[in-house]
Amino acid sequence: MDFRNINDLENATSKSRKEMFRFGTALLFIVLIILFTANLQVGTGTVSVELIIAAMIGGYMAINIGANDVANNVGPAVGSKALTMTGAIIIAAIFESAGALIAGGEVINTISKGIIDPQLIDNADTFIWLMMAALLAGAVWLNLATAVGAPVSTTHSIVGGVLGAGIAAAGWNVANWDQMSAIAASWVISPVIGGLIAAGFLMWIKHSITYKADMIGAAQKTLPLLVAVMAWAFSTYLILKGLNKVWKTDFLTATLIGLAIAALTYLIVKPAVKRQAQYLPNSKASVNQLFIMPLIFAAALLSFAHGANDVANAVGPLAAINDALQSHEITTKAEIPLWIMVIGAIGISLGLMLFGPKLIRTVGSEITELDQMRAFAIAMAAAITVIVASQFGLPVSSTHIAVGAVFGVGFLREYLKRNYAQAVQEIKDHHQGENDHELNLFIDRFSKASVGEKKQMLAELKAMKEELGLTKKERKSLNKVYQKELVKRSAFLRIVAAWIITVPASAILAALFFFAIRGMMLPA
Repeated sequence: MDFRNINDLENATSKSRKEMFRFGTALLFIVLIILFTANLQVGTGTVSVELIIAAMIGGYMAINIGANDVANNVGPAVGSKALTMTGAIIIAAIFESAGALIAGGEVINTISKGIIDPQLIDNADTFIWLMMAALLAGAVWLNLATAVGAPVSTTHSIVGGVLGAGIAAAGWNVANWDQMSAIAASWVISPVIGGLIAAGFLMWIKHSITYKADMIGAAQKTLPLLVAVMAWAFSTYLILKGLNKVWKTDFLTATLIGLAIAALTYLIVKPAVKRQAQYLPNSKASVNQLFIMPLIFAAALLSFAHGANDVANAVGPLAAINDALQSHEITTKAEIPLWIMVIGAIGISLGLMLFGPKLIRTVGSEITELDQMRAFAIAMAAAITVIVASQFGLPVSSTHIAVGAVFGVGFLREYLKRNYAQAVQEIKDHHQGENDHELNLFIDRFSKASVGEKKQMLAELKAMKEELGLTKKERKSLNKVYQKELVKRSAFLRIVAAWIITVPASAILAALFFFAIRGMMLPA
Protein backbone atom coordinates (compact mmCIF):
# COMPACT_ATOMS: atom_id res chain seq x y z
CA MET A 1 0.00 0.00 0.00
CA ASP A 2 1.54 3.32 -1.05
CA PHE A 3 1.32 6.67 0.77
CA ARG A 4 -1.48 7.91 -1.48
CA ASN A 5 -3.71 4.98 -0.49
CA ILE A 6 -2.88 5.53 3.18
CA ASN A 7 -3.85 9.21 2.92
CA ASP A 8 -7.09 8.29 1.15
CA LEU A 9 -7.88 5.83 3.93
CA GLU A 10 -7.10 8.45 6.58
CA ASN A 11 -9.41 10.96 4.89
CA ALA A 12 -12.19 8.41 4.50
CA THR A 13 -12.14 7.44 8.18
CA SER A 14 -11.61 10.94 9.60
CA LYS A 15 -15.33 11.74 9.84
CA SER A 16 -16.15 8.47 11.59
CA ARG A 17 -13.29 9.02 14.07
CA LYS A 18 -14.64 12.45 14.94
CA GLU A 19 -18.13 11.00 15.44
CA MET A 20 -16.74 8.27 17.68
CA PHE A 21 -14.81 10.85 19.72
CA ARG A 22 -17.96 12.95 20.22
CA PHE A 23 -20.05 9.93 21.12
CA GLY A 24 -17.35 8.56 23.44
CA THR A 25 -16.95 11.88 25.28
CA ALA A 26 -20.71 12.19 25.79
CA LEU A 27 -20.86 8.59 27.02
CA LEU A 28 -18.00 9.23 29.47
CA PHE A 29 -19.98 12.18 30.90
CA ILE A 30 -23.02 9.92 31.42
CA VAL A 31 -20.85 7.26 33.11
CA LEU A 32 -19.43 9.88 35.49
CA ILE A 33 -22.99 10.93 36.37
CA ILE A 34 -23.82 7.29 37.18
CA LEU A 35 -20.77 6.98 39.44
CA PHE A 36 -21.60 10.24 41.21
CA THR A 37 -25.31 9.59 41.81
CA ALA A 38 -24.60 6.02 42.90
CA ASN A 39 -22.84 7.52 45.93
CA LEU A 40 -25.74 9.82 46.83
CA GLN A 41 -27.99 8.72 49.68
CA VAL A 42 -31.68 9.42 49.27
CA GLY A 43 -34.39 9.24 51.95
CA THR A 44 -33.58 6.14 54.01
CA GLY A 45 -29.89 6.19 53.11
CA THR A 46 -30.11 3.58 50.34
CA VAL A 47 -28.93 4.17 46.78
CA SER A 48 -31.82 5.10 44.49
CA VAL A 49 -31.84 3.38 41.09
CA GLU A 50 -34.57 5.84 39.97
CA LEU A 51 -32.34 8.81 40.77
CA ILE A 52 -29.38 7.29 38.90
CA ILE A 53 -31.54 6.72 35.80
CA ALA A 54 -33.10 10.20 36.07
CA ALA A 55 -29.66 11.82 36.42
CA MET A 56 -28.43 9.94 33.34
CA ILE A 57 -31.41 11.23 31.36
CA GLY A 58 -30.84 14.73 32.81
CA GLY A 59 -27.23 14.67 31.59
CA TYR A 60 -28.39 13.49 28.17
CA MET A 61 -30.94 16.32 28.13
CA ALA A 62 -28.29 18.91 29.04
CA ILE A 63 -26.04 17.72 26.21
CA ASN A 64 -28.90 18.15 23.74
CA ILE A 65 -29.71 21.62 25.04
CA GLY A 66 -26.10 22.61 24.40
CA ALA A 67 -26.21 21.08 20.94
CA ASN A 68 -29.44 22.82 19.92
CA ASP A 69 -30.61 25.73 22.04
CA VAL A 70 -27.35 27.59 22.70
CA ALA A 71 -26.75 28.09 18.96
CA ASN A 72 -29.30 30.91 18.99
CA ASN A 73 -27.09 33.02 21.26
CA VAL A 74 -23.85 32.81 19.28
CA GLY A 75 -24.98 31.73 15.80
CA PRO A 76 -25.45 35.27 14.42
CA ALA A 77 -22.05 36.36 15.76
CA VAL A 78 -20.38 33.40 14.03
CA GLY A 79 -22.37 33.86 10.82
CA SER A 80 -21.33 37.51 10.65
CA LYS A 81 -17.69 36.51 11.29
CA ALA A 82 -17.50 38.65 14.43
CA LEU A 83 -16.49 35.44 16.23
CA THR A 84 -14.82 32.26 15.06
CA MET A 85 -16.57 28.97 15.79
CA THR A 86 -13.98 28.14 18.48
CA GLY A 87 -14.24 31.58 20.08
CA ALA A 88 -18.03 31.41 20.12
CA ILE A 89 -18.03 27.96 21.73
CA ILE A 90 -15.59 29.06 24.45
CA ILE A 91 -17.56 32.25 25.24
CA ALA A 92 -20.92 30.45 25.24
CA ALA A 93 -19.66 27.57 27.40
CA ILE A 94 -18.19 29.95 30.02
CA PHE A 95 -21.17 32.30 30.19
CA GLU A 96 -23.85 29.59 29.99
CA SER A 97 -22.22 27.78 32.91
CA ALA A 98 -21.76 31.04 34.85
CA GLY A 99 -25.40 31.99 34.30
CA ALA A 100 -26.63 28.60 35.49
CA LEU A 101 -24.41 28.38 38.57
CA ILE A 102 -24.35 32.05 39.66
CA ALA A 103 -27.82 33.29 38.80
CA GLY A 104 -29.84 30.13 38.21
CA GLY A 105 -32.97 29.70 40.31
CA GLU A 106 -32.89 27.87 43.62
CA VAL A 107 -36.52 26.75 43.28
CA ILE A 108 -38.35 25.46 40.21
CA ASN A 109 -42.01 24.75 39.48
CA THR A 110 -42.10 20.96 39.23
CA ILE A 111 -45.12 21.05 36.89
CA SER A 112 -43.58 22.94 34.00
CA LYS A 113 -45.64 26.03 33.10
CA GLY A 114 -48.62 24.72 35.11
CA ILE A 115 -49.83 22.60 32.20
CA ILE A 116 -51.11 19.64 34.24
CA ASP A 117 -52.94 19.38 37.56
CA PRO A 118 -50.72 17.54 40.11
CA GLN A 119 -53.74 16.71 42.30
CA LEU A 120 -54.90 14.20 39.67
CA ILE A 121 -51.64 12.23 39.84
CA ASP A 122 -52.15 9.04 41.88
CA ASN A 123 -48.97 8.91 43.95
CA ALA A 124 -45.32 9.93 44.14
CA ASP A 125 -44.16 6.87 42.16
CA THR A 126 -46.44 7.76 39.23
CA PHE A 127 -45.19 11.35 39.41
CA ILE A 128 -41.56 10.17 39.27
CA TRP A 129 -42.26 7.97 36.23
CA LEU A 130 -44.12 10.86 34.59
CA MET A 131 -41.22 13.28 35.04
CA MET A 132 -38.69 10.69 33.91
CA ALA A 133 -40.68 10.10 30.71
CA ALA A 134 -41.06 13.85 30.12
CA LEU A 135 -37.32 14.45 30.54
CA LEU A 136 -36.38 11.57 28.22
CA ALA A 137 -38.92 12.62 25.58
CA GLY A 138 -37.68 16.22 25.60
CA ALA A 139 -34.07 15.04 25.23
CA VAL A 140 -34.84 12.60 22.40
CA TRP A 141 -36.83 15.22 20.50
CA LEU A 142 -34.01 17.78 20.84
CA ASN A 143 -31.58 15.13 19.59
CA LEU A 144 -33.73 14.45 16.52
CA ALA A 145 -34.17 18.18 15.81
CA THR A 146 -30.41 18.72 16.05
CA ALA A 147 -29.81 15.82 13.63
CA VAL A 148 -31.99 17.48 10.95
CA GLY A 149 -30.58 20.95 11.66
CA ALA A 150 -33.71 22.54 13.16
CA PRO A 151 -33.34 24.91 16.17
CA VAL A 152 -36.32 24.20 18.45
CA SER A 153 -37.46 25.36 21.88
CA THR A 154 -36.16 23.47 24.92
CA THR A 155 -39.06 24.78 26.98
CA HIS A 156 -41.62 23.59 24.43
CA SER A 157 -39.93 20.17 24.33
CA ILE A 158 -40.26 19.86 28.12
CA VAL A 159 -43.83 21.21 28.04
CA GLY A 160 -44.80 18.61 25.43
CA GLY A 161 -43.12 15.88 27.46
CA VAL A 162 -44.94 16.79 30.69
CA LEU A 163 -48.25 17.07 28.81
CA GLY A 164 -47.93 13.70 27.06
CA ALA A 165 -46.74 11.81 30.14
CA GLY A 166 -49.39 13.53 32.27
CA ILE A 167 -52.19 12.47 29.93
CA ALA A 168 -50.79 8.91 29.84
CA ALA A 169 -50.71 8.85 33.65
CA ALA A 170 -54.06 10.49 34.52
CA GLY A 171 -56.14 11.00 31.37
CA TRP A 172 -57.11 14.04 29.28
CA ASN A 173 -58.59 15.97 32.21
CA VAL A 174 -55.16 16.38 33.82
CA ALA A 175 -54.12 18.94 31.19
CA ASN A 176 -54.62 22.70 31.55
CA TRP A 177 -55.81 23.33 28.00
CA ASP A 178 -56.09 27.09 28.49
CA GLN A 179 -52.39 27.22 29.30
CA MET A 180 -51.62 24.95 26.35
CA SER A 181 -53.53 27.34 24.07
CA ALA A 182 -51.35 30.21 25.29
CA ILE A 183 -48.21 28.15 24.61
CA ALA A 184 -49.49 27.28 21.12
CA ALA A 185 -50.06 31.00 20.49
CA SER A 186 -46.39 31.61 21.32
CA TRP A 187 -45.44 29.63 18.23
CA VAL A 188 -46.67 32.65 16.27
CA ILE A 189 -46.11 35.44 18.83
CA SER A 190 -42.42 34.73 19.52
CA PRO A 191 -40.96 34.71 16.00
CA VAL A 192 -43.20 37.53 14.76
CA ILE A 193 -42.27 39.90 17.60
CA GLY A 194 -38.59 38.95 17.35
CA GLY A 195 -38.62 39.44 13.59
CA LEU A 196 -40.35 42.82 13.75
CA ILE A 197 -38.03 44.20 16.46
CA ALA A 198 -34.90 42.95 14.64
CA ALA A 199 -36.13 44.48 11.37
CA GLY A 200 -36.87 47.73 13.22
CA PHE A 201 -33.36 47.91 14.66
CA LEU A 202 -31.81 47.12 11.29
CA MET A 203 -33.85 49.90 9.65
CA TRP A 204 -32.69 52.28 12.39
CA ILE A 205 -29.07 51.35 11.65
CA LYS A 206 -29.56 51.74 7.90
CA HIS A 207 -31.37 55.10 8.10
CA SER A 208 -29.02 56.58 10.69
CA ILE A 209 -25.70 55.17 9.39
CA THR A 210 -25.44 53.28 6.09
CA TYR A 211 -27.86 55.50 4.15
CA LYS A 212 -25.75 58.56 5.04
CA ALA A 213 -23.02 59.96 2.78
CA ASP A 214 -20.60 60.15 5.75
CA MET A 215 -21.17 56.68 7.21
CA ILE A 216 -18.25 56.80 9.65
CA GLY A 217 -19.34 60.17 11.03
CA ALA A 218 -22.91 58.91 11.38
CA ALA A 219 -21.66 55.73 13.10
CA GLN A 220 -19.76 57.81 15.67
CA LYS A 221 -23.05 59.46 16.66
CA THR A 222 -25.39 56.46 16.46
CA LEU A 223 -23.33 53.48 17.59
CA PRO A 224 -22.79 54.71 21.20
CA LEU A 225 -26.55 55.22 21.46
CA LEU A 226 -27.21 51.70 20.13
CA VAL A 227 -24.72 50.21 22.59
CA ALA A 228 -26.38 52.19 25.41
CA VAL A 229 -29.77 50.73 24.43
CA MET A 230 -28.13 47.28 24.44
CA ALA A 231 -26.72 47.94 27.92
CA TRP A 232 -30.16 49.02 29.14
CA ALA A 233 -31.86 45.95 27.63
CA PHE A 234 -29.38 43.39 28.97
CA SER A 235 -28.94 44.95 32.40
CA THR A 236 -32.71 45.17 32.89
CA TYR A 237 -33.14 41.60 31.68
CA LEU A 238 -30.39 40.23 33.91
CA ILE A 239 -31.67 42.10 36.98
CA LEU A 240 -35.21 40.80 36.44
CA LYS A 241 -34.40 37.26 35.33
CA GLY A 242 -30.80 36.40 36.01
CA LEU A 243 -30.22 37.91 39.45
CA ASN A 244 -33.55 37.03 41.06
CA LYS A 245 -31.74 34.30 42.97
CA VAL A 246 -29.78 36.85 44.99
CA TRP A 247 -31.92 39.98 44.64
CA LYS A 248 -35.59 40.32 43.74
CA THR A 249 -36.86 43.66 42.45
CA ASP A 250 -39.75 45.11 40.46
CA PHE A 251 -39.78 46.06 36.78
CA LEU A 252 -39.63 49.85 37.37
CA THR A 253 -36.59 49.62 39.67
CA ALA A 254 -34.80 47.28 37.25
CA THR A 255 -35.57 49.65 34.36
CA LEU A 256 -34.23 52.71 36.22
CA ILE A 257 -31.04 50.86 37.19
CA GLY A 258 -30.73 49.74 33.58
CA LEU A 259 -31.06 53.35 32.39
CA ALA A 260 -28.31 54.45 34.77
CA ILE A 261 -26.04 51.66 33.44
CA ALA A 262 -26.96 52.69 29.88
CA ALA A 263 -26.01 56.33 30.53
CA LEU A 264 -22.64 55.27 31.99
CA THR A 265 -22.06 52.92 29.04
CA TYR A 266 -22.77 55.76 26.57
CA LEU A 267 -20.18 57.99 28.23
CA ILE A 268 -17.56 55.23 28.07
CA VAL A 269 -18.33 53.99 24.55
CA LYS A 270 -18.59 57.37 22.76
CA PRO A 271 -14.87 58.33 22.99
CA ALA A 272 -13.83 54.72 22.35
CA VAL A 273 -15.82 54.59 19.10
CA LYS A 274 -14.39 57.96 18.05
CA ARG A 275 -10.83 56.71 18.59
CA GLN A 276 -11.48 53.52 16.62
CA ALA A 277 -13.33 55.28 13.77
CA GLN A 278 -10.90 58.12 13.06
CA TYR A 279 -8.52 55.92 11.03
CA LEU A 280 -11.19 53.90 9.17
CA PRO A 281 -12.18 54.58 5.54
CA ASN A 282 -15.75 55.70 4.82
CA SER A 283 -17.27 52.36 3.84
CA LYS A 284 -19.89 49.86 4.97
CA ALA A 285 -17.14 47.36 5.81
CA SER A 286 -15.64 49.89 8.24
CA VAL A 287 -19.03 50.42 9.89
CA ASN A 288 -19.39 46.66 10.31
CA GLN A 289 -15.97 46.58 11.96
CA LEU A 290 -17.22 49.03 14.60
CA PHE A 291 -20.02 46.61 15.50
CA ILE A 292 -17.74 43.63 16.20
CA MET A 293 -16.99 44.33 19.88
CA PRO A 294 -20.62 45.21 20.86
CA LEU A 295 -21.74 42.03 19.12
CA ILE A 296 -19.27 39.87 21.08
CA PHE A 297 -20.54 41.39 24.34
CA ALA A 298 -24.12 40.74 23.21
CA ALA A 299 -23.37 37.05 22.51
CA ALA A 300 -21.77 36.66 25.95
CA LEU A 301 -24.65 38.39 27.74
CA LEU A 302 -27.26 36.35 25.84
CA SER A 303 -25.46 33.17 26.88
CA PHE A 304 -25.34 34.26 30.54
CA ALA A 305 -29.04 35.15 30.49
CA HIS A 306 -29.92 31.84 28.83
CA GLY A 307 -27.93 29.91 31.42
CA ALA A 308 -29.61 31.81 34.26
CA ASN A 309 -33.16 31.56 32.96
CA ASP A 310 -33.51 28.42 30.83
CA VAL A 311 -31.16 25.82 32.27
CA ALA A 312 -33.19 25.52 35.47
CA ASN A 313 -36.33 24.90 33.40
CA ALA A 314 -34.53 22.22 31.45
CA VAL A 315 -33.29 20.29 34.51
CA GLY A 316 -36.52 20.98 36.42
CA PRO A 317 -37.90 17.45 35.95
CA LEU A 318 -34.70 16.00 37.45
CA ALA A 319 -35.08 18.33 40.45
CA ALA A 320 -38.73 17.25 40.76
CA ILE A 321 -37.73 13.57 40.73
CA ASN A 322 -35.04 14.16 43.37
CA ASP A 323 -37.51 16.02 45.59
CA ALA A 324 -40.19 13.35 45.22
CA LEU A 325 -37.71 10.58 46.11
CA GLN A 326 -36.70 12.45 49.26
CA SER A 327 -40.16 13.50 50.46
CA HIS A 328 -42.29 10.69 48.94
CA GLU A 329 -44.80 13.40 48.05
CA ILE A 330 -45.83 15.40 44.99
CA THR A 331 -44.82 19.03 45.48
CA THR A 332 -45.55 21.96 43.18
CA LYS A 333 -42.15 23.53 43.87
CA ALA A 334 -38.78 21.89 44.39
CA GLU A 335 -35.30 23.08 45.29
CA ILE A 336 -32.59 22.55 42.68
CA PRO A 337 -29.52 21.07 44.42
CA LEU A 338 -26.14 22.34 43.30
CA TRP A 339 -25.16 18.97 41.83
CA ILE A 340 -28.15 19.07 39.44
CA MET A 341 -27.21 22.59 38.29
CA VAL A 342 -23.61 21.39 37.78
CA ILE A 343 -24.85 18.50 35.62
CA GLY A 344 -26.90 20.98 33.62
CA ALA A 345 -24.05 23.47 33.22
CA ILE A 346 -21.37 20.90 32.30
CA GLY A 347 -23.75 18.97 30.04
CA ILE A 348 -24.72 22.09 28.12
CA SER A 349 -21.09 23.09 27.65
CA LEU A 350 -20.18 19.59 26.45
CA GLY A 351 -23.15 19.44 24.09
CA LEU A 352 -22.23 22.82 22.66
CA MET A 353 -18.59 21.86 22.09
CA LEU A 354 -19.30 18.37 20.70
CA PHE A 355 -22.47 18.83 18.67
CA GLY A 356 -23.24 22.58 18.65
CA PRO A 357 -21.38 23.69 15.48
CA LYS A 358 -24.06 22.20 13.19
CA LEU A 359 -26.87 24.36 14.63
CA ILE A 360 -24.58 27.38 15.01
CA ARG A 361 -23.98 27.22 11.23
CA THR A 362 -27.71 26.80 10.60
CA VAL A 363 -28.66 29.89 12.60
CA GLY A 364 -25.63 31.93 11.55
CA SER A 365 -25.34 31.31 7.83
CA GLU A 366 -27.84 28.81 6.40
CA ILE A 367 -31.00 30.94 6.81
CA THR A 368 -29.76 34.26 5.45
CA GLU A 369 -26.44 36.06 5.01
CA LEU A 370 -25.48 38.08 8.08
CA ASP A 371 -23.01 40.87 8.66
CA GLN A 372 -22.17 42.48 12.01
CA MET A 373 -24.93 45.11 11.80
CA ARG A 374 -27.62 42.51 11.06
CA ALA A 375 -26.33 40.21 13.82
CA PHE A 376 -26.37 43.10 16.30
CA ALA A 377 -30.01 43.83 15.41
CA ILE A 378 -30.84 40.15 16.07
CA ALA A 379 -29.16 40.21 19.49
CA MET A 380 -31.02 43.39 20.43
CA ALA A 381 -34.33 41.86 19.36
CA ALA A 382 -33.70 38.73 21.44
CA ALA A 383 -33.07 40.71 24.65
CA ILE A 384 -35.81 43.35 24.25
CA THR A 385 -38.52 40.89 23.17
CA VAL A 386 -37.97 38.71 26.23
CA ILE A 387 -38.20 41.78 28.51
CA VAL A 388 -41.41 43.05 26.91
CA ALA A 389 -42.99 39.60 26.76
CA SER A 390 -42.15 38.83 30.40
CA GLN A 391 -43.66 42.13 31.55
CA PHE A 392 -46.92 41.51 29.68
CA GLY A 393 -47.05 37.82 30.59
CA LEU A 394 -46.77 36.60 26.98
CA PRO A 395 -45.64 32.94 26.73
CA VAL A 396 -42.71 33.40 24.36
CA SER A 397 -39.80 31.14 23.48
CA SER A 398 -36.26 32.55 23.42
CA THR A 399 -35.38 30.14 20.60
CA HIS A 400 -38.32 31.24 18.47
CA ILE A 401 -37.50 34.90 19.17
CA ALA A 402 -33.85 34.59 18.11
CA VAL A 403 -34.54 32.55 14.98
CA GLY A 404 -37.55 34.73 14.16
CA ALA A 405 -35.22 37.73 14.38
CA VAL A 406 -32.92 36.09 11.81
CA PHE A 407 -35.93 35.57 9.54
CA GLY A 408 -37.04 39.17 10.12
CA VAL A 409 -33.65 40.53 9.07
CA GLY A 410 -33.60 38.30 6.00
CA PHE A 411 -37.10 39.19 4.83
CA LEU A 412 -36.41 42.91 5.39
CA ARG A 413 -33.36 42.60 3.14
CA GLU A 414 -35.53 40.94 0.49
CA TYR A 415 -38.07 43.77 0.73
CA LEU A 416 -35.44 46.50 0.49
CA LYS A 417 -33.61 44.82 -2.39
CA ARG A 418 -36.88 44.37 -4.27
CA ASN A 419 -37.89 47.99 -3.75
CA TYR A 420 -34.48 49.19 -4.89
CA ALA A 421 -34.57 46.92 -7.96
CA GLN A 422 -38.01 48.24 -8.89
CA ALA A 423 -36.78 51.83 -8.48
CA VAL A 424 -33.80 51.13 -10.76
CA GLN A 425 -36.15 49.51 -13.27
CA GLU A 426 -38.31 52.65 -13.28
CA ILE A 427 -35.19 54.73 -13.98
CA LYS A 428 -34.20 52.43 -16.85
CA ASP A 429 -37.72 52.53 -18.26
CA HIS A 430 -37.69 56.32 -18.19
CA HIS A 431 -34.27 56.59 -19.83
CA GLN A 432 -35.02 53.93 -22.44
CA GLY A 433 -33.38 54.82 -25.76
CA GLU A 434 -31.16 57.51 -24.24
CA ASN A 435 -27.41 57.57 -23.82
CA ASP A 436 -26.16 54.73 -21.54
CA HIS A 437 -23.62 57.09 -19.99
CA GLU A 438 -26.36 59.43 -18.78
CA LEU A 439 -28.35 56.47 -17.44
CA ASN A 440 -25.36 55.13 -15.48
CA LEU A 441 -24.64 58.57 -14.04
CA PHE A 442 -28.24 58.90 -12.86
CA ILE A 443 -28.24 55.41 -11.27
CA ASP A 444 -24.92 56.15 -9.55
CA ARG A 445 -26.31 59.41 -8.17
CA PHE A 446 -29.48 57.59 -7.10
CA SER A 447 -27.54 54.87 -5.24
CA LYS A 448 -25.56 57.48 -3.25
CA ALA A 449 -28.60 59.65 -2.44
CA SER A 450 -30.30 59.69 0.97
CA VAL A 451 -33.73 58.11 1.41
CA GLY A 452 -35.47 61.45 1.07
CA GLU A 453 -33.49 62.36 -2.05
CA LYS A 454 -34.28 58.97 -3.62
CA LYS A 455 -38.01 59.56 -3.12
CA GLN A 456 -37.74 63.01 -4.66
CA MET A 457 -35.81 61.70 -7.68
CA LEU A 458 -38.39 58.98 -8.32
CA ALA A 459 -41.26 61.46 -7.89
CA GLU A 460 -39.67 63.74 -10.50
CA LEU A 461 -39.31 60.82 -12.90
CA LYS A 462 -42.97 59.89 -12.50
CA ALA A 463 -44.04 63.51 -12.97
CA MET A 464 -42.37 63.80 -16.38
CA LYS A 465 -42.92 60.18 -17.36
CA GLU A 466 -43.81 59.57 -21.02
CA GLU A 467 -45.66 56.60 -22.42
CA LEU A 468 -42.99 54.00 -23.20
CA GLY A 469 -45.20 51.46 -24.93
CA LEU A 470 -44.55 48.73 -22.34
CA THR A 471 -47.56 46.78 -21.12
CA LYS A 472 -48.16 46.09 -17.42
CA LYS A 473 -47.31 42.42 -18.01
CA GLU A 474 -43.98 43.37 -19.63
CA ARG A 475 -43.08 45.65 -16.70
CA LYS A 476 -43.80 42.84 -14.21
CA SER A 477 -41.58 40.45 -16.17
CA LEU A 478 -38.76 43.02 -16.04
CA ASN A 479 -39.16 43.48 -12.27
CA LYS A 480 -39.08 39.73 -11.62
CA VAL A 481 -35.49 39.63 -12.79
CA TYR A 482 -34.54 41.67 -9.70
CA GLN A 483 -36.60 39.74 -7.14
CA LYS A 484 -33.98 37.82 -5.16
CA GLU A 485 -34.77 35.40 -2.35
CA LEU A 486 -32.34 36.26 0.46
CA VAL A 487 -33.95 33.85 2.96
CA LYS A 488 -33.50 30.17 2.12
CA ARG A 489 -37.04 28.83 1.82
CA SER A 490 -35.97 25.23 2.50
CA ALA A 491 -34.45 26.22 5.86
CA PHE A 492 -37.48 28.40 6.66
CA LEU A 493 -39.98 25.59 5.99
CA ARG A 494 -37.90 22.97 7.83
CA ILE A 495 -37.57 25.11 10.97
CA VAL A 496 -41.22 26.21 11.03
CA ALA A 497 -42.36 22.60 10.60
CA ALA A 498 -40.13 21.55 13.52
CA TRP A 499 -41.59 24.33 15.70
CA ILE A 500 -45.16 23.26 14.94
CA ILE A 501 -44.63 19.60 15.78
CA THR A 502 -42.34 20.05 18.81
CA VAL A 503 -45.05 19.89 21.49
CA PRO A 504 -47.11 17.06 19.92
CA ALA A 505 -43.98 15.06 18.99
CA SER A 506 -42.46 15.26 22.47
CA ALA A 507 -45.92 14.56 24.00
CA ILE A 508 -46.33 11.35 21.98
CA LEU A 509 -42.79 10.24 22.82
CA ALA A 510 -43.39 10.96 26.53
CA ALA A 511 -46.63 8.95 26.59
CA LEU A 512 -44.84 5.97 25.02
CA PHE A 513 -41.92 6.27 27.45
CA PHE A 514 -44.30 6.56 30.43
CA PHE A 515 -46.10 3.32 29.54
CA ALA A 516 -42.74 1.59 29.03
CA ILE A 517 -41.33 2.84 32.36
CA ARG A 518 -44.52 2.00 34.26
CA GLY A 519 -44.52 -1.48 32.71
CA MET A 520 -40.96 -2.06 33.93
CA MET A 521 -41.47 -0.58 37.41
CA LEU A 522 -44.81 -2.15 38.39
CA PRO A 523 -44.48 -5.41 40.36
CA ALA A 524 -45.15 -8.56 38.33
